[in-house]
Amino acid sequence: MIKKLVAALMLLVGVSVTPALAADPENTLIMDLPWGQVVIEMRPDLAPKHVARIKELVRKGFYDGTPFHRVIDGFMAQGGDPTGTGTGGSGMKLPAEFSGEHFVRGVVGMARASSPNSADSQFFIMLGSAPSLDGKYTIWGNVIQGMENVDKITKGSGGNGIVDMPDKLVRLRVAADVK
Repeated sequence: MIKKLVAALMLLVGVSVTPALAADPENTLIMDLPWGQVVIEMRPDLAPKHVARIKELVRKGFYDGTPFHRVIDGFMAQGGDPTGTGTGGSGMKLPAEFSGEHFVRGVVGMARASSPNSADSQFFIMLGSAPSLDGKYTIWGNVIQGMENVDKITKGSGGNGIVDMPDKLVRLRVAADVK
């Protein structure tokens, strides 16, 4: 009841209750964090297989409740591992889809092991620029809204960025599925 009243009041005063979305809701993700939303525009033009797999996992609820287990201040926030150890995944490896795009703040890429064709479900959101990743990791999206919420994710300690008490991704949805 209170949520409906707040939403109605926000509409009356002209405040949007839905995030500004990319032009294509089928290729837009809405990530709910405990303190706010992040909107990600997916890039099937760069990584069609990765985008298709991520949408498949999102629609199954795979990412809901998963931790951001590795976060390095000024570099990136990594999540998408259901075990929270950095070694888990969905069980399906993806072939590399490298591009000429650059790893800058807000870019979303796929984590992988040493093999270029080992990406699975783990992803990372860039907190800064990292030219050393260019052409070596798959870029599949960009944060278009809510980067301030990504910045609030708890950072890890030490050089490896492992987080002792990681924040969790509450829910991830494809915008086209939100009613």
